Amino acid sequence: METRDKDHREFPKAVPYEEGSGPRNMVVLLLDSLNRHMLGAYGSGEFETPNLDRFAARSQRFTRHYSASLPCMPARHDLLCGSWDFLWRPWGSIEAWENNITQDLRMTGVVSHLITDHPHLFETGGENYHTDFSAWDYLRGHEGDPWKTRPDPSWVGTPALPAASGIFRRGYDDSRTYFREEADFPGPKTMAAAAEWLDHNAGAHERFFLFVDEFDPHEPFDTPEPWTYKYHDQRDQELMIWPPYGTNPVGNGALTETQAVQLRANYGAKLSMIDHWLGRVLDAVDRNGLWNDTAVVLCTDHGHYLGEHGGAFGKPGLPVYNTLGHIPLLISWPGAAPGLCNALTTMVDIHATIADLFGAVPRHRTHGRSLRPLLDGQVDSVREWVLQGYFGREVNVIDLDGKYVRTPPDGPFPLSIWSNRWSTMPIHAFPRLGLPKPDDRAYLDRMPGSDVPVIRQPLTEETYGAHPFTLARSVSDAHLLFDAADIEETDDIAGSTREAHYIELLRHALTEVDAPDEQLQRLGLAESEAPG
Repeated sequence: METRDKDHREFPKAVPYEEGSGPRNMVVLLLDSLNRHMLGAYGSGEFETPNLDRFAARSQRFTRHYSASLPCMPARHDLLCGSWDFLWRPWGSIEAWENNITQDLRMTGVVSHLITDHPHLFETGGENYHTDFSAWDYLRGHEGDPWKTRPDPSWVGTPALPAASGIFRRGYDDSRTYFREEADFPGPKTMAAAAEWLDHNAGAHERFFLFVDEFDPHEPFDTPEPWTYKYHDQRDQELMIWPPYGTNPVGNGALTETQAVQLRANYGAKLSMIDHWLGRVLDAVDRNGLWNDTAVVLCTDHGHYLGEHGGAFGKPGLPVYNTLGHIPLLISWPGAAPGLCNALTTMVDIHATIADLFGAVPRHRTHGRSLRPLLDGQVDSVREWVLQGYFGREVNVIDLDGKYVRTPPDGPFPLSIWSNRWSTMPIHAFPRLGLPKPDDRAYLDRMPGSDVPVIRQPLTEETYGAHPFTLARSVSDAHLLFDAADIEETDDIAGSTREAHYIELLRHALTEVDAPDEQLQRLGLAESEAPG
């Protein structure tokens, strides 16, 4: 009997779990801006991360995992929709031709839940990712979240201590004055809510998918005691919680050396605090006996510069070096022994793994490779290359031997936004600053694998080039090539005989994913051109 109504709309049909078919459930924990090189699980001793270490001890620790589309919302599109975002648009919602993975899970009867304090998920340009979860919980007050309209008049400075202002005022500057204890900060609230959900729902559903999208340790690097001065003791200095975004803010006078040291330490304090509260979630998995039937994934979207590569802070106009793009991935998989996994992986592969585990079938073009064969020990690799980048900037291609950073030789154009859900990429301090609207140069095209018409809007320097948050010019004007063993990426070997291999690999990869023809043109890779 077909599960369709008279209008031929498909009804969800629960698929019973078959014992022995793999994990019953999945939990994905995303910690934003999580620096791989600062984690004990990856060899660092700079900051304390005992619960991340605890989780890593029971997990497959991936050593060659890379960010794909950057920054925040493009990365979440990669994870939840499974297709690389940065080649088509800078920042946006789920489009008319694609589904959130949770829509696909709904069709198989899987209960899905979102717990998050990530404000971009509830702004124009990111607002419909949560709608296809079975239920969702938004913990208020992080970063730019417009939660309060004035500071708390009774605020006396604790537990949120007085802090220096950033370059513009954000919602958090008001929200933080309402916190009365550590548990009121957004990260702790989110982790406590995740632990509570597991306690309440373990064993209550045939199968479940829990996505915890935690914005810490993303800025603001704001913590209460005892975390505030855990890694510095600048008690006579202003508390720095908002890092500047720049290639060398100490060198240009935006930061003092003392402030730079404190900012790095404050990131570490935020990391250690959210690690502490992550322990609540791991405790909930322990006491509910979920390790035996639940896959648990811990990942991030990208890293965060804190003085590396010539003194950079934030996510400035630099190429995506390993500091930002070589990211942690830890997966506890029932039946898989803890250890290292040296296979090449990226964010869209998490989407493919979710779909594979739950038998979901996405109805749009995706780019991921399921990690399940790796975790089950059936194969040693699932892909040969990864694409990586920001919309309109360099495009990176990575394989097991190295990374190639291809810079547009004549600037970012030609370039178009492909979207039917036009994003404003909201910046609350500058309400009139947004992406250009479609104009009379726009025309209809088709996304790869789709019959849905999409607006293709050509961009120009005049309409788009001045937007500082979406097309930040890179300081690099040359291609870069790094051997995989050069983790710090200090020895550029572009121009060597190896570059020809990566030129062809990048052309192949862009062609394989049906990237817009203009991407090959602007990168100097069109067949009629002779790249060098």
